Amino acid sequence: MTSVNFVFFGTDEFSVKVLDTLKEKGLIPSLIITGPDKPKGRKRLLTPPLSKVWGEENKIPVVQPTSLKDLGAELPNLEEFGSSAPKFDFFLVASYGKIIPQEILDIPTHGTLNIHPSLLPKYRGPSPLETAILNGDSETGVAIMKLDAEMDHGPLLASEPFDLRSGQGIPLYNFEQLRDKLAVLGAELLVEILPDYLAGKIEPQEQDHTQATYTKKFTKEDGLLGLQDEPLANYRKILALNPWPGTYLNHNGPAGKIRVIIKQAHLDESGLVYDRVIPAGRKEMSWEDFLRGLKN
Repeated sequence: MTSVNFVFFGTDEFSVKVLDTLKEKGLIPSLIITGPDKPKGRKRLLTPPLSKVWGEENKIPVVQPTSLKDLGAELPNLEEFGSSAPKFDFFLVASYGKIIPQEILDIPTHGTLNIHPSLLPKYRGPSPLETAILNGDSETGVAIMKLDAEMDHGPLLASEPFDLRSGQGIPLYNFEQLRDKLAVLGAELLVEILPDYLAGKIEPQEQDHTQATYTKKFTKEDGLLGLQDEPLANYRKILALNPWPGTYLNHNGPAGKIRVIIKQAHLDESGLVYDRVIPAGRKEMSWEDFLRGLKN
């Protein structure tokens, strides 16, 4: 692909999968913008975002603004990153996690593009992947959008469907599998349409806002498995909400209820079968070992 000068906004595993795919196609950003390092784990160690790690490994400059307000004054003067072009050709956003002000979106010559893992206007917001799995959808996909200052509201450049059908509403993929597949699909779609977009051959099409649906941020409370719920509904929840916020049940033990995190499960003729679990205060084990321990 002809060399272009662009900035990438992203943070997590989805972002890195997009970056890996773009690199394979010869499209490498001049600069990566991501969030600040954050404390993680029980020891609260200061940990860099995955996109920062990727940038350092690939010798790409990384900027971690504490606020996007500060970034607005900084970006137009960053011509030393990438080519000698007087302005960036475009910005690309893939799972950055923050609403970007319009004055920043307008900095590059061709605006700011976004890879969104749903077929917009369906599933705007923070959890399109989880919601598609939870709802047992037969299809999802990716959309390439020109960003505006509203959430997932901008006009569309292209979209690509992705088949989720497996019969009777049983999902084919868990969250992590679907995340990675749609990141690759979205990056490949971007590479395919980008030359025509930069040449002015693609006219962004306004979304049908009357058809918009919205997703929410999930909390730990959303991960509770109802013992009276349909096995398929609980199975979808396990696939959708691991690793975050996780799924759990309150199991009756000899000394009262035990909180048990469900890591893996499957469906068979008998219903929902738990495979790997983490009982409160213990390490991960098989469901059989957990039950055996209750009897001892």
